[in-house]
Amino acid sequence: MNDAVRKITPPQQAEPLYREAPNNIEAEQALLGAILVNNDAYYRVSDFLKPVHLYEPLHRKIFEVASEIIRMGKTANPVTIKTFLPAEEKVGDLTVAQYLARLASEAVTIINAEDYGRAIYDLALRRALIQIGEDVVNIAYDAPLDMPPQAQIEDTERRLFELAENGRYDGGFQAFSDAVALAVDMAGAAFERDGNLSGISTGIHSLDSKMGGLQRSDLIILAGRPGMGKTSLATNIAWNIAAAYEPEVMPDGSFKARNGGVVGFYSLEMSSEQLATRIMSEQTEVSSSKIRRGDITEQDFEKLVGFSQTMQKVPLYIDQTGGISIAQLAARARRLKRQRGLDCLVVDYVQLMTGSKKAGENRVQEITEITTGLKALGKELNVPIVALSQLSRQVESRDDKRPQLSDLRESGSIEQDADVVLFVFREEYYVKNMEPRDPADPKYAEWEGQMEKVKGTADVIIAKQRHGPTGTVKLAFQAEYTRFADLADPSFTQYEEH
Repeated sequence: MNDAVRKITPPQQAEPLYREAPNNIEAEQALLGAILVNNDAYYRVSDFLKPVHLYEPLHRKIFEVASEIIRMGKTANPVTIKTFLPAEEKVGDLTVAQYLARLASEAVTIINAEDYGRAIYDLALRRALIQIGEDVVNIAYDAPLDMPPQAQIEDTERRLFELAENGRYDGGFQAFSDAVALAVDMAGAAFERDGNLSGISTGIHSLDSKMGGLQRSDLIILAGRPGMGKTSLATNIAWNIAAAYEPEVMPDGSFKARNGGVVGFYSLEMSSEQLATRIMSEQTEVSSSKIRRGDITEQDFEKLVGFSQTMQKVPLYIDQTGGISIAQLAARARRLKRQRGLDCLVVDYVQLMTGSKKAGENRVQEITEITTGLKALGKELNVPIVALSQLSRQVESRDDKRPQLSDLRESGSIEQDADVVLFVFREEYYVKNMEPRDPADPKYAEWEGQMEKVKGTADVIIAKQRHGPTGTVKLAFQAEYTRFADLADPSFTQYEEH
């Protein structure tokens, strides 16, 4: 606290030999004085400056008390503030009340209040950087067994990312009033956004109407048996979000998505070329098998070339690293958000990821670490994460093949950590496999009728949703192009291709 006096009273002794953490007590005094003289100065810095950013402990307390008084609609001045500060505390030879009066009397103008606030904020970031740097050096020297160099790099990258994004790198309690304000802002954004959704639109309206879009920080598990089309649905959603991206410039010069968003796609199963071929097939209606074989017409080729030019502008980024760990995935996602922005992550699929546990440990524990890590990453980056998952084979042994939550492989952690669980189910797949070999068989006509009912359709079963209803959404599915879409009319179960 004597630091404050040192800045008011010229020092009588030589400067200390040690290096002091970056600070500017005069800027803090000037800002506090401006706020005490005219409370409007507070609103020029309140959106970015917090009490923790001030260096002098007494200044932090003064700023905190003034903030609370102003938010209550009252006037903050030396008289109203002093009652909330320890009266017996001394600032050099001054009492706290005298110090407050000195701050107010020496305030010149509120015009530079924002500049003072920015200077204080920048110095706080520099102090945080120094703290991170000291921790890096100390941990590297100590070489603890439970933190190998790779883990230290990932932890440092996380802290630097949080510092860059939020101006802080440690957690803490948040006032409920702040959470309410965020909820109201979200409702306002939903009112203005296309489709009036609180989350990011999947581009499939019937799914959006049940889910309200993909909600930020949610972990959405998309599961299904092989052949059901879970990867196709994931690529459909990823493309729809990226293609709808409309950036909005914020006051600080950064960009935010007004509609759609920047998408990161971790393709652990397919190469980036295979994924691109799928998306091209979905969007151009040229069969992916024909693209792979080169069995296309000149008109088809022109479509592909035209679409490839469109793809150049779409913010969809693919990482095809196989067997990636949750720590590596998180580090790369942070880097993508910092460099390009990020609004949605897709992981195909969970069972192909690895945890950080030592080899030989229980696979269920490893999956638990992965799903817990994905949920934490979604909250940290404030983006929805769509993670694909396999289902156990017990589905095939039942008469009713519709999946249930208990069918999730290593289900305990996946079901628990997920905010939303979606199952992709195509009855057509199973009915097709039941085709009688002999067309003359009396059962063949019955089979044809059944096939006619389910052909070209798919069910997306919402088995769990923390903030919405469960139920089934019926979609159209074009197998040739691996594309999901809304049914033209929900009353018709058959999807007719044109």
